[in-house]
Amino acid sequence: MSDPSFLIAGAGPTGLAAALFLKRRGITARLVDKAEQPAAHSRALVVNPRTLDMLKSSGVTDRMLAEGRPVSGLTFYDHWKRIASFDTSAIHPRYQLNVISQERSEALLAEALATYGIHAERSTTASVKGQDEHVHVELTHGDGRTEQIDVDGLFAADGARSTIRENLGIPFPGTSFPEAWPLFDIEMETSLALDRAHVCFLPEGLIFMLALDARVWRVIASFPNPLDHLPNGSRAGDTVWSSSFHIAHRIAETCAIGRVALGGDAAHIHSPIGARGMNLGIEDGYAFALRMADTSIDLPARFARYGTERHAIHVDVVRRVRMVTTLARGGTGALRLIRRYGIPLIVEIAPMRHLLLGTAAGLDHPQPI
Repeated sequence: MSDPSFLIAGAGPTGLAAALFLKRRGITARLVDKAEQPAAHSRALVVNPRTLDMLKSSGVTDRMLAEGRPVSGLTFYDHWKRIASFDTSAIHPRYQLNVISQERSEALLAEALATYGIHAERSTTASVKGQDEHVHVELTHGDGRTEQIDVDGLFAADGARSTIRENLGIPFPGTSFPEAWPLFDIEMETSLALDRAHVCFLPEGLIFMLALDARVWRVIASFPNPLDHLPNGSRAGDTVWSSSFHIAHRIAETCAIGRVALGGDAAHIHSPIGARGMNLGIEDGYAFALRMADTSIDLPARFARYGTERHAIHVDVVRRVRMVTTLARGGTGALRLIRRYGIPLIVEIAPMRHLLLGTAAGLDHPQPI
């Protein structure tokens, strides 16, 4: 009997990780992505200890640690007056939260895959035309050429607007916040600690700040013009990159149908608070490879197991991130009071502090085995 054939749609961190984890278990997958080039900028900044654990044996972790830098804690402010902080340096026995841009994380994953002779086929869109004992897929290439292929299994990591999810008619319910969140990567002189993340609560909303390196800071806010509300003595310089985004919390009603599974943003989207988006997607790739390598059960059962296990985790993580984001962004007077006086109390309560640390580290549920 020949080895099963797999297609991965989407060569972002989730798809790249899935291809790498599969190959390290002896399974070669074909990898396609509709984009002509990898994204030059990214919103994901932090690789958590769970991800570093999963990637350790591939050699990618050591390269991430060499290029990135650790985050040792988080400090909260009210009008830039410190109200609470907690340390994250002991978040894991081996790893801390590691600051490294998503584009570099993707590049390191792609380089690890290249050592196995696997490269993403770009400018190529995959769509599902049906499935029985195989998944029938049409690939549309950048030159307009189409290709009909049959594969034994498909992993859809093709983003929040997933073509595969739409092909399968899988609902993607959830809620969203109305405001746009501005984002800046900007050169800055400031007295804020470089090795900590900083969250300031203001009447307008919140500002999040994290140093990307000794010179450039990431600034995100829930209200316009956050650069007008920087800490006293901080001086903003040249903008490296700016953008804005809207926050939604959505979960696919199922993340496996037949021989097709969803992972990453195709299966779940949520606020960047907690730094779980890219990391949870990489974990999806790890879990998918683990289940597909389980030859003790037939292939449809492997997909069904993946779907059951991952959907429960997606629901739990997105629920927690949505709750924290709702509190952090403020809104009503009551929520403002809770975040002003409740957060210092929460940080001091050991079980709550453990929950926050576990969420940030990706350790709020067991690693797939």
